[in-house]
Amino acid sequence: MITGDMSNTKPPSSSLIILILGALTALGPFSIDMYLPAFPEIAVDFATTVARVSLSLSSYFIGLALGQLMYGPLLDRFGRKKPLYAGLALYIVTSVGCLAVGSIEGLVGLRFIQAIGGCVAGVASMAIVRDLFPPQEGAKVFSRLILILGVSPLLAPTIGGYLASHFGWHSVFLVLAAIALLQLLAVIFLLPESHRPDETVSLKIKPIAKTFLTILKQPQFYTYVISGAVAFSGLFAYLAGSPIIFMDIFKVSAQVYGWIFALISVGLITASQLNVVLLKRYKNTQILHAGLLGQAVIGVIMLVTTMLDWYNLYSLVFLFFAFLSCVGFTNPNSASLALAPFPKTAGSASALMGFLQMGIGALVSMAVGVLGLQEVFSIILILAATSVLAYLILRIGRTQIKHHH
Repeated sequence: MITGDMSNTKPPSSSLIILILGALTALGPFSIDMYLPAFPEIAVDFATTVARVSLSLSSYFIGLALGQLMYGPLLDRFGRKKPLYAGLALYIVTSVGCLAVGSIEGLVGLRFIQAIGGCVAGVASMAIVRDLFPPQEGAKVFSRLILILGVSPLLAPTIGGYLASHFGWHSVFLVLAAIALLQLLAVIFLLPESHRPDETVSLKIKPIAKTFLTILKQPQFYTYVISGAVAFSGLFAYLAGSPIIFMDIFKVSAQVYGWIFALISVGLITASQLNVVLLKRYKNTQILHAGLLGQAVIGVIMLVTTMLDWYNLYSLVFLFFAFLSCVGFTNPNSASLALAPFPKTAGSASALMGFLQMGIGALVSMAVGVLGLQEVFSIILILAATSVLAYLILRIGRTQIKHHH
């Protein structure tokens, strides 16, 4: 059942809409994961290190973080479709720009602008689900979109590894531009406008900042968002560090790396779907606590085995699999707990949450690139430290929530 402002025209079927929204949701993971297998090739082309190339991933995360804050008010003010047109067009232009770029600095800069364009896809599709589907139905649509979000990292590096080894790394950006162009056409011709533009939504900095500040002061929000984001940043360190660990240190090929990456992603997806089953028996606070504790313990085990040199390719793949499975439990629960107190300002709260997640993730992934971390130990150290820190933030923050109630 679709609700929304579409009384006069015949609405397209809800399965078609979900298909378009799913494709939009997948743009983010494809933009992030598809070029990972090409890191060594890009490094050779620009005569630099794989760690420096990973800065183009960090700049993408920074663009995503800032873009999420920006699009929230724009989507409310101008309706859902106009910002989508602008963002996707910007994404297409910068993707084509990546084909002609001559230096690693240029690529880092273009990836930042590409992210600001592309992040509208994820933000708008979440808003459109809220516009068109009643809450009970909406939850089901969200879990379908999350499944698409989860499957994208399985496909993206495998496709990217194939493209990079057969047609060179430029082909990855050509394919991304083509995907976005198809999405833009689908949005223009097939997607209904689900939200009437609202002139009363202010685009002035002061009222927007005031809303964000009010949300930030709520102990339930900052405890769950920051513990969740710090735990989630382990995923970003893994994204930036895995090409170095697997292709630089263990010398696996781009295609084999794509398969390893897909295998490890299965842990994250399976856990997030298993989470739905566990929620029938346990409170989300219990699952979050167990997930963060598990992640911290696995992080410490990884650190100790690396210090003692007790690791090989297989044990690392296994430990990464276990580590990211914990993220599959912590991320959805910390998100729903953080957003719970904000029925009216859910849009701004989720934009702020996205900003903090991406921002903290970008800083952690930059540490891999800026410090030029070329060995396994330093990357694992970041994973272990963020996991233990996230667990401590949860333990300390929970006392604040109790006082606040």
